[in-house]
Order: sequence, then C-alpha cells, then structure tokens
Amino acid sequence: MEEKAFRRSYESFQDAIKQFASCMDDYLFVFDLKKDCYYISSAAAERFRMPSNEFSNASEVLKEFVCSDDYLMLSNDLANLTSGKKQTHNLRYRWIGKDGSPIWINCRGIVVNDQDSRPEFMIGCVNEIGVRQIADNVSGLLGESTFRNRIQRFQKSFPKGFILRMGIDDFRDINEKFGTEYGDIILRIVAECIEHSLLPGQQAYRMVADEFVVADFLGGSGSDAEKLYRRICSEIEKKIEERHYESVYTISGGIITSIDMTDLDYTDITKISHFALGEAKLRGKNQVYLFRSEDYSRFLRKRVLLRALREAVANDFCGFELYFQPIMKTGSGELFAAEALLRFCIYDTEFVSPAEFIPILEESGLIIPVGKWILHNAMAMCQECQKQCPDFKISINLSYIQIIKSAILTEITSSIASATLQPSSIIMELTESGHLENTPAIQNVWNRLKEHGVNIAIDDFGTGYSNLQNIGTLMPHIVKLDRSFTLKALQNTYEYQLMINIIQMVHSLGLQVCVEGVETTDELEKISALGPDFIQGFYYSKPCPKDEFIGKFLS
Repeated sequence: MEEKAFRRSYESFQDAIKQFASCMDDYLFVFDLKKDCYYISSAAAERFRMPSNEFSNASEVLKEFVCSDDYLMLSNDLANLTSGKKQTHNLRYRWIGKDGSPIWINCRGIVVNDQDSRPEFMIGCVNEIGVRQIADNVSGLLGESTFRNRIQRFQKSFPKGFILRMGIDDFRDINEKFGTEYGDIILRIVAECIEHSLLPGQQAYRMVADEFVVADFLGGSGSDAEKLYRRICSEIEKKIEERHYESVYTISGGIITSIDMTDLDYTDITKISHFALGEAKLRGKNQVYLFRSEDYSRFLRKRVLLRALREAVANDFCGFELYFQPIMKTGSGELFAAEALLRFCIYDTEFVSPAEFIPILEESGLIIPVGKWILHNAMAMCQECQKQCPDFKISINLSYIQIIKSAILTEITSSIASATLQPSSIIMELTESGHLENTPAIQNVWNRLKEHGVNIAIDDFGTGYSNLQNIGTLMPHIVKLDRSFTLKALQNTYEYQLMINIIQMVHSLGLQVCVEGVETTDELEKISALGPDFIQGFYYSKPCPKDEFIGKFLS
C-alpha cells in the first residue's frame, strides 16, 4: 500500500510536469530523494548530456552532465536536503550540453516531506542563465535559441529548403571607427534590409555578433537563396546611399540546403553553416558561397592535419623527417650539394604531401619551431657528409613567415656555429613563387646572410611574376629554374630559347644556375647543352632518407 501511494504521488508530479513543460522555456523536475530517481521536462534531454529525461541512481548519473568542478558543491547541497538540514535548493552552476559545452543554469527547488516529516521529494525548476535570447532587441529579430528550437523540431528530417547564414564584413572595423552604438545602428539597418527582402514563409534570426540567418523550409532552393542574398545586398546598397555613404559595408553569405542537413543535428548544422559563411569571406567577402561537401571534407582534413602537426611539434617533432635530394655539377656529374626536404607522416600511417602540410605550417605559425628543427637536423647532416666529402653543401628552404615572424638570422648563424660548419657550406633557398618581395625585412636578412658568407638561392624561378626584378634586387648566388619551366623548354622551341637567354643573362651577372626536374637521359642531354651549373631531379635520385642518401652518394 505504501509503495502504491508513492507511485501515485511520483506519477502525479510527472503528469504536472508534462502538462506545464510545453508552456514554458524552463525545465521542471521532480527528484525522489529516497529512491534516488529523477524526472525532468523532456526538452532538457535534448539540450543536455543526460541519458534521458527520467533515470534512477540519480546521484551518479548527475556526474555525467554536471561540470566536474561544480559537482562537489551540488553533492554537498543535496546531502543537506536529504538529511533535512535544508528545505530549499537554489544553486547556480553548469550543466554539460549535447555538444560538450558548459551551460550555466540556476536550479531552484523545495523539499516535500513524507508523513513522518522526512524529506521525500524535491520539486523545482531549472532555467538557463547564460545568453540564450528568444529575440534580439538590437536588430528586432528573433534570436538564436528560437532558431535552435525550430531546427530541433524537425528531428534531422528536413523538408525542402535552405539556410542562408550572413555576416557583415569587417564589422569590427565599424565598431572601432564609429563606436558600438553606431555598430548597433548598422545591425538594425541590415536586419531591416533582410526583413524587407524576405518572401512569405521565410524567417530571419539574429545569431551572434554580426551574423544573421534566414531559414526557408517551404521549398526554396540554393538558387533561391542566392537570389535572396542579392536582394539583401541591393537593399543595403540603397541604405548606404540614403545615408550619404557615411559608412560603406558589405555582407557575405553561406548557403546550405536541406539535402546538406539530412541526418544532422543542430550542432552539426551550425558547423556547416559557419563553414559556408567562412568560405565566402575567405574567397574575398561581399559574395555568397553554396555549400559543397567536397570543400567541407578538405576543410575537415585540414583541421585533422593541423591537430596532428601541433601534436607532432609538442611531441619532440615525432612524425617529421628530412629527406635529401642531390644537386649535381653539370658535365662531371659530381655531387655538389643536397636539398633538405621536409616529410611528415600522420599518426605513423600516412605520408602527407608537402604541398598539403607546408601551407598549414605557415598559416598556423608552426613553421617557426619546425624551421628551427630543420636547420638543426640539416646542418647535422651536412657535418656528417663533410667527413667524406669536405666540399659538400646543404641547401635549406626558408619560409617567408620565418623571415617576418622570427629571429631567423640568429637561428641560422647559431645553428651553423653549433654544427661547426663554414657558412659557405650552407645554401638558403627562398621560394620565388611565395611572397618573395623586395621588402626591408627580406633585404636585411639577405644582406646579413651574405655578410656571414652564407649562399643564397631563389627557388622555383619561372613560377612568379617579378622574376627578373628579384634577381636584380636580391642578387642571389644561385637561381633555381622550376620543373614546370624545364618541361616547357623541353616541349617548346620558344621556351627552350627563352631558357637559353635566361641562363646566359644569369651568368652575365656572375650568378650560377641550377635546373630542377630533370628526369630522363634525353632531358639531361638537352638541359646540359644549355650550360647550367647544376642539375637536380629524379634522373639522379628522388628525395630519400639520410642513410639511403649517404649510401648512394658518399659511401
């Protein structure tokens, strides 16, 4: 009989929660303190990392979705409630959301005693106290939480339509130049332009900062979304003109369609819409981008590589290795030098192309610590090779990022000293096709390296736009002709004559020439006839590990 009374009472609380939960944004709950059972509004299980909206062994299950730093505080309060020391519960702490992020909540409740005046139930309400606005007063639009609720109602099965996510380009500059109050005016203007451009059934939302979303689940296509974006841009241009160009601004847009959202939850939809908007901004801003899964796959691949590269750097450069390719003297075929080439193996399973991971190293700044590692190991290799070939030189690639963001001159000279090498044993290469400019930073490093006796080379000559100017202003010791240039010369009479003229011109300046990309005997004969000083390519060897290189060319 007592158990039945308990069930009726517990079920009555549940029934009340079910009736009222749909009428409010907060979460109602009942906690049986004797049986350690917990029931909460069903919406909470969709929002937080709890197994369901009803569970037993509650004291332990709470650990799964209460921030670990806050659990002890909660546990102590629950102990006081269970023992009867307290009759009310009112704590602010953090629960863990479905996406793993902490969410501040305020949990309030009162204790209901049994017939013997012992604590039996706690009933109460949980409400989020962080930023989760239903609407936005600045823009006058509905807010992010309203958009979230709408997306979650579809339960991963979306009718035909699209989401257009937009952001004001360089909005921070507007705030810094005119102040945040003026920035709020711009937000309101953009919101008005968006609303004025909407078709029936389309709904606009203010998300975070300068971002907005338009949702259309009434059959709109990607093409319709692009037309909407154009209408909004046109409205913004009119507003700018009406305000006599006191400030000029643009918006970028990213489009995802219902096909892209199939089987995705709100968190994943947010990620791909952010990606789509980010792509529009990366491609120059003031434009719209339609989501493509292959682009997103490349983006995710880049993130995986970046994480792997960071881990490798932190783990004593585990996964990095230097390969070496010989540079031979033309005619005699004697070994002149070796170019040190960086290789990377991700998680010991896959060699990644340098064309893929080098740009990530440069964008992230990781090229600076990796560059130091390359200098140290390349010069150690040179020191070892000079025991058998005293005139051997090592050629090391130098990133533009290293020059402008690190004390590269000190790093090079100290590495030379540590390896007890002559500066003339070192060739520093800067890629001509990547940011090679006659800046004071470049010029200073070049001149100082020359003063120290280090050899300088321009790499990938023939792929940039200011080749002759770079030769004249930087005056390198060696000019390396790129493989693509070599192929053109071998396949086209005009290009072949052009290569002859370039080699003669470089020689007339007292500089040396290295031709890259020679792979066959026929190519070797044709290129050698042009009189370059050095030849590099697969004809002699592909890049190979240190021991293999020494075995091939020095033993």
